Amino acid sequence: MGINLEAFFEHTKNSALEQFHPQLRQALHQHYEQKTHGRSLEWDTALNAMPQLDKAPFTFTQDSVTISKPDDLQLDHSAYKQHLKAFMPWRKGPWNLLGVEIDTEWHSDWKWQRIACHISALEGRQVLDIGSGNGYFLYRMLGAGARLALGIDPTRIFLYQFHAAQRLLPPNGAHLLPLRSEHLPAFGSFDTVFCLGVLYHRRSPIDHIQELMSYLRPGGELVLETLVVPGDIDTIFVPPKRYAKMSNVWFLPSTQALENILHKLGLEDIRTVDVTQTTTQEQRATDWMTFHSLADFLDPSDPNLSAEGHPAPLRATIIANKPF
Repeated sequence: MGINLEAFFEHTKNSALEQFHPQLRQALHQHYEQKTHGRSLEWDTALNAMPQLDKAPFTFTQDSVTISKPDDLQLDHSAYKQHLKAFMPWRKGPWNLLGVEIDTEWHSDWKWQRIACHISALEGRQVLDIGSGNGYFLYRMLGAGARLALGIDPTRIFLYQFHAAQRLLPPNGAHLLPLRSEHLPAFGSFDTVFCLGVLYHRRSPIDHIQELMSYLRPGGELVLETLVVPGDIDTIFVPPKRYAKMSNVWFLPSTQALENILHKLGLEDIRTVDVTQTTTQEQRATDWMTFHSLADFLDPSDPNLSAEGHPAPLRATIIANKPF
C-alpha cells in the first residue's frame, strides 16, 4: 500500500517548486516506488491501524513535538503505543503523540535550542532540511514560523515515523521525501537550508557543500552542523578505519578549516556559532531505541576519547550565506 506523498506536490503547486515536480516524481519512482523493504507490510499495517485526525490540539514550540488526544477520541493507549513501537528505533525527538511519550535516542530539542537562537528568523520562509530523519526538526521549523519545511531522508522507517504524526494533523507545511540529496534538482529557491549531522558521512564533502549551495536562493542561509576536531586552519582528520565505531565517517575538520573551505567555495558571513561535545545525556539508548548508543562508542575509561582513541564527538554549527 505504501505512503502517499501527493500532499507535497499539492502544497507546492503554483509555487517556484512546481517546475521541479517532474524531476522529483521521477526520482521518487526510481529510488522509492520501485524499491521494496522487507518490513513494509508490517509498517503499513501498524500505520493504518492508527487514528487519523484533523483537529487534534498540537504544539511545535515546546521541546517535545506534541499532538494531544482530543477529548472525544476513544483510544486504546496500550495498543496505540505498540503500533508506534513497530517503528523502532526512534532516534530524533522527543515526541508526545496522543499521550504516548516517545523518549528518543537523541535529545534533538537540545540541538534545536543551540541552533535556533543564531539563525535568521524563519517566519514565512521556505526551508529545506537535508538528512532530516523522522521530521522532528521540520515541526520545530514550522513552530518557528516557516511556511514550508521540506525534509529529505532516504530511510524508510523515518518516513513512517513522520507519517505517524502527520496523520494526526490537519494539512500543514511539513513534508518528507524519501530521497538522497544527490537525487534533488538545483532548486535555487530555498531561503534556508539545514544540514545537521550529515557532512562527515559524505565521501566528497566539498561537492556536498556545493550541492547545498545549489538549493539556496541568492542571499539564502546555510545552517551546517557537523562533527569537528580541535585544531587550526590546517587540521582535517580522516579516520583511518572507524570513528566512534562508525565506518562511514570520512571528514572531520577543525572549525577554522571548515570555515576556510566555505570561504573558498564563495559563501559569505561565515561564523561558527556553537561548539558542543556530545554527552551521554544527549545521546543514549532508551526504551524506544534499544541498540548501542554513545556510551558504547566511547573509551570506557575516558569519555573524552572515542572507542578507537580519537577525540570524542564534538559538534559545531556553522552558519553562512550564499552571495547575491
